[in-house]
Amino acid sequence: MKSEKNKEKKQDKIKYKRPKSLTIMLWRNYCLFLFLIILVIGLFTYIIVESTISASIQIKMIDAGADLSEWLKGDFSEDELTEFINGESFLNGIDIIVLTDDGNILLPNDISEIEKGYWSGVESSIYEKLSSSDISNVFFRYESDNDSSYIYALKARYSDAEGGVYIVVSYALATMSGAINSVQSYFIIAGVILIVTAFLISYGLSQKISDPLKRLTATANKMAKGDYTVKFASTEYQEIAQLSDTLNYAKDEIKKTDEFQKELLANVSHDLKTPLTMIKAYASMIQEISGDNPEKRNQHLQVIIDESDRLTGLVNDLLNVSKIRSDVDQINKKVFNLTEFLFGIMKKFEYLQDTQGYQFYADIDADLYTFADEEKIGQVLYNLISNAVNYTGQDKKVYISLKLDMPENRIKFSVRDTGKGIKKEDIPSIWDRYYRAKEQHARPVKGTGLGLSIVKTILEKHSFNFGVESEVGKGSTFWVDFPEVDASVPT
Repeated sequence: MKSEKNKEKKQDKIKYKRPKSLTIMLWRNYCLFLFLIILVIGLFTYIIVESTISASIQIKMIDAGADLSEWLKGDFSEDELTEFINGESFLNGIDIIVLTDDGNILLPNDISEIEKGYWSGVESSIYEKLSSSDISNVFFRYESDNDSSYIYALKARYSDAEGGVYIVVSYALATMSGAINSVQSYFIIAGVILIVTAFLISYGLSQKISDPLKRLTATANKMAKGDYTVKFASTEYQEIAQLSDTLNYAKDEIKKTDEFQKELLANVSHDLKTPLTMIKAYASMIQEISGDNPEKRNQHLQVIIDESDRLTGLVNDLLNVSKIRSDVDQINKKVFNLTEFLFGIMKKFEYLQDTQGYQFYADIDADLYTFADEEKIGQVLYNLISNAVNYTGQDKKVYISLKLDMPENRIKFSVRDTGKGIKKEDIPSIWDRYYRAKEQHARPVKGTGLGLSIVKTILEKHSFNFGVESEVGKGSTFWVDFPEVDASVPT
């Protein structure tokens, strides 16, 4: 039990986790990214600067030793050699001496006692490294109590000294550390400036990216309150612009649906009110007037039956469109005789010929088979014929055709009325739910405006081609293409 409760608590925490601010997240991540870049560049720069300065110092020390070695071979006095050594030391920031084999400082001849004290500690290391091998030069790091130095020593020949001499070049690492510290100081200052700049730039960028989203949210809140006049503004960012276009499209569709629903309420209210009023009125007439008159009673009862059928049709239309749109009804295809099936649908309209003077003209090929959901195709054919009945002209003529297109191996069904037709700009809207043409008709148009929407949904689920051709003043022709199959094809 405890484990289940703990799981529920964890799920609740996950479910109600507070969302993060996009502005803060973008700003924080951008700053962190730039800080890491600056840190990495700083480390590499420090390593490169240190190695570069160290290599440069070593080259200077080796070059200074080589130059002095050449001078010692020439015919120069001690004063001239001392002047040369002091000049090299000053220009390169190094110390140079010449030692004899017995450890005495031969040059420069103006060396101070303090400097002699420093060199006395270096001599032993130099002699140890050079005298113990056959090498003529050595480079090493010398550590003393007060300082650390690079030492470069090489053997050389000097005409004024018996045997060989040692040229020793020294560079105090404190000097190099000072140079590196100066570079570090400049880099730290530059890094701080870059971090502050990055902070400001990242804040500006995060605001620039998040502000359009905030505006979209504010606009969406207005739309949620029923204001469909709002406009989702696009920005220079492609993704946000696409989102704006999608929201504008959704807004227009929601607006259409809202208008259709309002129209449906008006239509359904009227369509419900009329038959209910008729049913109540004729029931009262039977009760009070025609109860004992069989002929009148049957007429009144027939009106009640007809009006009840209208109510049933209205409710069925509402249920059908709901079931089809929510995929509760699945498509169950099978092979069936479309010709006989169409004749069966047409029989439902025969009473209109006898009672209201309608004329149905049929041009139907025999024994045409198709593969589809028979029940739903029945809804399609019934709704299209019913639509033609409602909107045909004063002549009350309806033309029905079912023909085989041999080259295409398709069966084309069409139903034509002689009514006022549909304006070109209105044709895309006729398949929408709750749409009904707003022109006034000589006869009241029955229905809820759901019939063509049901037709569209069913045919789209079947992937059948369909459409309408219409000319104002001459009527409309609705058509559907069915696949033609052999009657022996197994279902």
